[in-house]
Amino acid sequence: MSTTQFDVIVIGGGPGGYVAAIRAAQLKLKVAVVEASQLGGICLNWGCIPTKALLRASEINHLLHNLGEFGFAADNVRFDFDKVVKRSRAVSAQLSAGVAHLLKKHKVTVISSFGKLAGTAGANRKVSVSVEGRETTVLTAPNVIVATGARARVLPGLEPDGRLVWSYREAMVPKAMPHSLLVIGSGAIGVEFASFYRNMSAEVTIVEVADRILPVEDAEISGFARKALEKQGMKILTGATLGKITKAENSVTIDVTAGGRTAPITVERVISAVGIVGNVENIGLEGTAIKVDRTHITVDPYCRTGEKGVFAIGDIAAPPWLAHKASHEGVMVAELIAGRDVHPISPMNIPGCTYCRPQVASVGLSEEKAKAAGYKIRVGRFPFIGNGKAIAMGEPEGMVKTIFDDATGELLGAHMVGAEVTEMIQGYVIARTGELTDGELKETVFPHPTISETMHEAVLAAYDGALHI
Repeated sequence: MSTTQFDVIVIGGGPGGYVAAIRAAQLKLKVAVVEASQLGGICLNWGCIPTKALLRASEINHLLHNLGEFGFAADNVRFDFDKVVKRSRAVSAQLSAGVAHLLKKHKVTVISSFGKLAGTAGANRKVSVSVEGRETTVLTAPNVIVATGARARVLPGLEPDGRLVWSYREAMVPKAMPHSLLVIGSGAIGVEFASFYRNMSAEVTIVEVADRILPVEDAEISGFARKALEKQGMKILTGATLGKITKAENSVTIDVTAGGRTAPITVERVISAVGIVGNVENIGLEGTAIKVDRTHITVDPYCRTGEKGVFAIGDIAAPPWLAHKASHEGVMVAELIAGRDVHPISPMNIPGCTYCRPQVASVGLSEEKAKAAGYKIRVGRFPFIGNGKAIAMGEPEGMVKTIFDDATGELLGAHMVGAEVTEMIQGYVIARTGELTDGELKETVFPHPTISETMHEAVLAAYDGALHI
């Protein structure tokens, strides 16, 4: 058994862990990353990135079947599903290799093993490294960053079996294109898979226990998204509960109760997308001052745990559970360890994006939450149908909604649904981070013709000044 000393040890090489390691190395710290599976974590290998590759393919399929709108025609339009899946895997592999290159470039030691906290050694924390349960090395450092991420939550009776019931992993690498799907859960993961398979021609039903889909979004935006998805032929059941589950050779039948009525739904495959569970097991938390709340480590605004020298970032820690939040936390913690002045991350300034068709993006408070917080608000709305670029692109379905504090002009929240809104939301994020008011946003010049002009118009609309509606 050998002992190796570092300044920082990162347990987990996902978007939080590897970014923390790179930034710490840039600040001249000696860093090790212990990763039991694939560099880049779930996001890069089984989440954010490969799903976007799949969704891009489904968008192309949609366009190919609507070429007439643009003056084109094509016969016998078809796709090779195996190649669609292989391309998404190739994209992930390329980027995972890129992460390995970046860590090597910054002289970060990468250990392909399972790491766990293993007590202290003087002023240092110890991290035990093991392969197949056999301890091989003990690393020491005064600072440890836990970035072990999360996994899909499993519903009793709907455990992924690799054949009929899928989690996100199985949904990304199916052996064949199913003709019908039931998606349980309508958060970002569920709606994105529903959108992908629907645009690849499958019959899709979404079942959601809440009273609306995309329940973390502004109610008006989620209502708009629901109508758009139903217009595409998707079936959506909200306020729904699951009953008896029956598996056959190549189908699943589930009794679903919604609207006071229970009816069986039979599909070829089921995708379970009902949230995540933090990976807190077997990482050495026992006997420490680290607290766990509903499978996630409790941290302060600087991602410090209750144990001195131990930080937790990303999906293992507080919500929102988003890759960009994890990366930002990684940078913040690395700089804090290096002795730099840092600012805690405000959850209200972290954008959320859902890459279905139409896309959904938001930052800050919803209208309902702004009112509940006691604000007197001004609300601006602007539809894509009033935007020249959106019409020219054949994407007139969408809207932008802004919420301002009537007393101060502070932008409390912004909510968008439509083409490319995930690329545009950052404008509002910068406005919130820079504490801009309606005055600065009104005076900002937006280029024409762009869909981003809807953002300006939605600001003007909050003050009865929209120009194109």
